[in-house]
Amino acid sequence: MVMAAEYDAIALERWLPDLDGVKVITTLRGVGINTPVIMTSMTAEVSERVEGLRAGCDDYISRPFSEDEMSARVEALLRRKPLSCRAQPVLQLGYLTYDLVRQEVKCWDTVIKLRPTERRVLEFLLRHAGQVLTRAEILEAVWGAPYEPGTNLVDVHIGRLRAAIEVPGESCPIRTVRGIGYILRDMSPRCVNTDAA
Repeated sequence: MVMAAEYDAIALERWLPDLDGVKVITTLRGVGINTPVIMTSMTAEVSERVEGLRAGCDDYISRPFSEDEMSARVEALLRRKPLSCRAQPVLQLGYLTYDLVRQEVKCWDTVIKLRPTERRVLEFLLRHAGQVLTRAEILEAVWGAPYEPGTNLVDVHIGRLRAAIEVPGESCPIRTVRGIGYILRDMSPRCVNTDAA
């Protein structure tokens, strides 16, 4: 949900039924989502709060808490939130443009239809353009799951993404790095990688 829409703030439980909230916040920060996060937990151990804060959450509150206290903490976070973080960016590389507000991907001026997961893969690649990304890194960032040898989930989605964004007469910017993973490269000299609000 956080990757599919824009929020002003997030309240995240530390101990989810099947997942550690610290893992969630680490994944969010890893893909460049800087929405303020208040982590909640039943316990108040100092070491637990420190771990959550160091993982990237902005505040930590122990349950039970009053609605007034939570409201006040959210208001404080929003006051501190930089203006540059209040709007989702437009990511661009070469002939590719991804408007995260409209959830719209374009090759040159043509809108490309992508599935939600394919858009998340593309967003992760764009945010790390020029870097060699392993399958494990992509799997963890997009699906929040550990890498399992033998899975082809990443390769299948990369294949679909390539087919969707490939422009006749242009080299596909998604390159395979044999034995490692993938890299998104700018194949067009007229455009540069930007990250503007």
